[in-house]
Amino acid sequence: MDALDRVVKPKTKRAKRFLEKREPKLNENTKNAMLIKGGNANLTVTKVLKDIYAVKKPFAVLYKRKNITRPFEDQTSLEFFSKKSDCSLFLFGSHNKKRPNNLIIGRMFDYHVLDMIELGVEKFVSLKDIKNSKCPEGTKPMLIFAGDVFDVNEEYRRLKSLLIDFFRGPTVPSIRLAGLEYVLHFTAVDGKIYMRSYKVLLKKSGCKIPRIELEEMGPSLDLVMRRTHLASDDLYKLSLKQPKGLKPKKKKNISHDVFGTTYGRIHMQKQDLSKLQTRKMKGLKKRPAEKSAEDGGVTPKKSKSA
Repeated sequence: MDALDRVVKPKTKRAKRFLEKREPKLNENTKNAMLIKGGNANLTVTKVLKDIYAVKKPFAVLYKRKNITRPFEDQTSLEFFSKKSDCSLFLFGSHNKKRPNNLIIGRMFDYHVLDMIELGVEKFVSLKDIKNSKCPEGTKPMLIFAGDVFDVNEEYRRLKSLLIDFFRGPTVPSIRLAGLEYVLHFTAVDGKIYMRSYKVLLKKSGCKIPRIELEEMGPSLDLVMRRTHLASDDLYKLSLKQPKGLKPKKKKNISHDVFGTTYGRIHMQKQDLSKLQTRKMKGLKKRPAEKSAEDGGVTPKKSKSA
């Protein structure tokens, strides 16, 4: 049995807290990514991994040592690293004569490879090559995808989903205008994928809405798709399945309109409005003549006492 597969009983409180963090949760933590350098990685691939690590921090782990493995042939080492570092995303870089400047991006499901796509780097501009101001670490990027191929082709559609999963960052409940300062733009045209990153500059415009300018920040990549390893439809649907605790419970007699207004329906018994007490003031009380008219008769007069 593998050392990571056997049941481990914690002996200290620190080990207990460590295992509790890795237990399944209704709301999972932000996905971490591991960046692995292959056994024959060159300088370009190493720089690409370092720049993407700088963009992805602090939700990333960079392995500096070279690891001799081939993910499309043997995936056991990737699954081992995923379980060891608790990462569900990975980026593997390698270089050889047949596939120069090679990147493999993928994700895990239950510590097993779900799908991965091989990309070739044809042109690369590093963060250090562009002498502009950079965004602070941990900035959540805005993702823009341009190109009809991302919606038509199944491989490109899965690549779009994979890139969103990789770069989306933490889930936030609210957005601040000044925090929207980082854009990742992906363009698919003529069989190539162009990745560009920009810093958003908010300039004065003379009104409440600022004037927006984009300044290239880096890294910049020209990619081409090579091999793909996609999960089957059944396994992909299983990975998207949500637990019952996250599904909203249906509430009876409550509806919503197009604008999001909530309407509630109340069920009441039929009321007798004739017995409804409406007159509370002394001056609005019914006179004896009105009461007798309602009863349909005349009240007899009291006889005077002798």
